[in-house]
Amino acid sequence: MDIKALDNLISQLHTASALASGKSAATGAVQNAQSSAFGDLLKNSLDQVNATQQNAEHLARDFELGTSGVNLHEVMIAASKANIAFQATVQVRNRLVSAYHDIMSMQL
Repeated sequence: MDIKALDNLISQLHTASALASGKSAATGAVQNAQSSAFGDLLKNSLDQVNATQQNAEHLARDFELGTSGVNLHEVMIAASKANIAFQATVQVRNRLVSAYHDIMSMQL
């Protein structure tokens, strides 16, 4: 995953945050569209993180097997990118869970 892909992931997470804090008085159709868009956004983000991790694993395996054209610095950069993407995903999950608990503890 390159820098542009990470920027794309971050912008998608910001968009998801904006959708999550959207208006509560929206119509049913708009809510369904937002829910679908939010679900698609999360799925796409998780797919990108998964692809980043698989790429890092693939490069590490190729380096261990001695495949020509795979350098140690490429493996280390890919592993670092995968780690950063995973840590960002964990933090987003933690914030979503925290927001869910805050909402569930509210009294009507």
